[in-house]
Amino acid sequence: MTVEPLRTDALRPDLSAFLPAFETTEEIPESKEVVGQERALAAIEFGAGMDHFAYNMFVMGPPGSGRHSVTQRLLREKAADEPTPQDWVYVHNFQDTHKPNAIELPTGQGAKLKAAMEGLIEELRSSIPAVFESEEYRTRRNAIQSEFDQKHENQFEALRAKAAEKDIVMMQTPHGFAFAPVRDGEVMRPEAFQQLSDEERQEIQKATEALQEELRAIMQNLPQWEKTRRDAIRGLNREVAMYSIGHAMEDVRIAFGALPECADYLDAVQADLLENVQLFIVPDEAAGAMNPMGQGATAPNADNFRRYAVNVIVDHSNGPGAPVITEDSPTVPRLIGRSEHVAVFGALMTDFMLIKPGALHQANGGYLIIDAIRVLTQPFAWDTLKRALRSREIRIEAPAESMGFVSTMSLEPEPIPLEVRVVLVGERQHYYLLSQLDPDFTNLFKVAVDFSEDTELTLGSAQQYVAMIGGIIRQQDLKPMTHAGVGLLLNTSARIAEDAERLTLLTGRMADLIREADYWATRNDRSIIEAVDVRQAIEAQEHRADRLRHRAFESITRDIMLIDTDGEKAGQVNGLSVLDLGNFRFGRPTRITARIGLGSGKVLDIEREVELGGPLHSKGVLILSGYLNAMFGSEIPLSLSASLVFEQSYAGVDGDSASSAELYALLSAISGVPLRQSLAVTGSVNQNGVVQAIGGVNEKVEGFFDVCNARGLTGRQGVLIPQSNVKHLMLRQDVVDAVAAERFNVYGVGSIEQGIELLTGAPAATVFEKTEARLKELAAIRRKFGPQADAEKDDRKPQP
Repeated sequence: MTVEPLRTDALRPDLSAFLPAFETTEEIPESKEVVGQERALAAIEFGAGMDHFAYNMFVMGPPGSGRHSVTQRLLREKAADEPTPQDWVYVHNFQDTHKPNAIELPTGQGAKLKAAMEGLIEELRSSIPAVFESEEYRTRRNAIQSEFDQKHENQFEALRAKAAEKDIVMMQTPHGFAFAPVRDGEVMRPEAFQQLSDEERQEIQKATEALQEELRAIMQNLPQWEKTRRDAIRGLNREVAMYSIGHAMEDVRIAFGALPECADYLDAVQADLLENVQLFIVPDEAAGAMNPMGQGATAPNADNFRRYAVNVIVDHSNGPGAPVITEDSPTVPRLIGRSEHVAVFGALMTDFMLIKPGALHQANGGYLIIDAIRVLTQPFAWDTLKRALRSREIRIEAPAESMGFVSTMSLEPEPIPLEVRVVLVGERQHYYLLSQLDPDFTNLFKVAVDFSEDTELTLGSAQQYVAMIGGIIRQQDLKPMTHAGVGLLLNTSARIAEDAERLTLLTGRMADLIREADYWATRNDRSIIEAVDVRQAIEAQEHRADRLRHRAFESITRDIMLIDTDGEKAGQVNGLSVLDLGNFRFGRPTRITARIGLGSGKVLDIEREVELGGPLHSKGVLILSGYLNAMFGSEIPLSLSASLVFEQSYAGVDGDSASSAELYALLSAISGVPLRQSLAVTGSVNQNGVVQAIGGVNEKVEGFFDVCNARGLTGRQGVLIPQSNVKHLMLRQDVVDAVAAERFNVYGVGSIEQGIELLTGAPAATVFEKTEARLKELAAIRRKFGPQADAEKDDRKPQP
């Protein structure tokens, strides 16, 4: 059962055999194939082609996997062959001003309607004043005025004549009209009138009252006559304006009148122009009554004509195909649009021209890409998006209005029908949480697009990968890379994937590395990127991030953290752990110790007792307890109390990758057989004693190697890893070189028996015999002292 050290070709497999033949990446043909994402690509094609409103997509995968860029590129390629959506405009509602109307127009016609209406108003601002200043208009208006004046004068003249027949004169005073008797052509003075007889005074009084009644009737008819005059002038104005307006609108009607909604809008515009023709006429103070605007008219103002403007919300005149919009800040206003306000004399005002579109307007008829976490963290944005998708319309309203918090009047733009495919981009945990917690999510986002982190390494995938590297270099105008440089990138890709048989699909990290290698090639005055530049880029990345690794390593070399790399000790073993710091991770050794005493078979996990151990670590301890019971407790009761601890561990411990190391320490403590301190151990264990795979195997091996290398490599040092992790090895070159020189060793073990033999140098059967013998001794002692003493011993807590 002797386990031999792994050969160097297993520690860092040479992946260059998978590469096609080329000198530099300039020889690699350009390719648009996406490496290793067949499942995701098929899902995108299905979601984009499914003609149903609920088949929106959720694109999930780790950051840097190309989930954004690939999705956007594929959707743009598909959208280019799809029909271009219609334009949308908002116009003034002449019936209800706070509810602007939305009009759908053929592609590219929105801007043309806007320009046509602007041209119409400009034309009317010059043609209407010219018509009203014409001689013909003045003559006809004077005729109406003269007719009114004549009728007015005739009535008063008839009344004056009638009064003269009765020797009464009608006079105009500052207070109005008055009647007075006359004698000999002169108005009687009050003294003379009082000298008349009573009969004469009564007769004059009766005549005056009759005349005043007739005057009152005439005065009562004056408003009606004035109204008739105004109606006649208004009719004349409409008749005159109708010619200019109808002629000016003829071209607009020819261009847009065939569209029913647009025809209705143009009819409303024409009716309003006729009613408000005075807006186009500059008052002429010299003309006086000739001014058709009448008293109090003001000069034309640009704001007076805003009601005839057109607010183009969506304009697709710039290019064919369906839109693909990416919204980086999915707030409610940026999603569904907003109505802006302006300050006018201290008050906030708004109108239909201040309506601004949102991303849903721009993407209507196409695709909208949104980052999931951003839309979920923006207030009310997620509910607003779901509401729009459910109702299939875009309704512009502020969140406070939709929740009933605001009661003041604002604009209520007419909703616009929505036909869009929304693509959320996030991580898998976001997808699963939404599926579990939000019942609307699975009804609206039926297509899951799952981007993988890695792909199997084959000749085909390697060629695609090389084409991807060449594509990155071409797109970003970098220096070409040599065959050896690409080979080193392939090895690095496998290391990131933590599997020598797979390649990472975190293309963002690979692109960063290529750019940085280009930088070092430039610094080194090279025209191409060589393997040494790639290696320098990798080392520089690690150096920028390894401050904590350096401090941890220093604490070991200065004997602050106690780690032995030589000698033998019972109940003590070097475990290995990994620390993750973003894109940088490193391994370091940790001393694990086990102590035993008399008890009832309980293994005490000190990390768990002090709440520093996570559930996975506690599970590992319980599993090794099950292994001990199966191996040694079938015939005799386990009469021991054992404790396990990570020495000098002051932070949380989780994961079961140290469970095999803990079991080795426990077997050593029970049997008394010492363990080699020149070896470190990683690997989880099951209840059958099989050593199982763990993560971070490369970093763990390198972490112990760095400590041993600093203290001096002896050839006896090494690391035990699970046999199932051998395929994951992609170690640093200096580790491989040390193994090749027989100064360091890496062992792949498949069982506890193999591991205990390497650690003790003795056959596993011998160690197990000593373990069983010691357990029998403990059982005999337990029988001697009785169960009560054992229980008291088991209940004692370890003292710090």
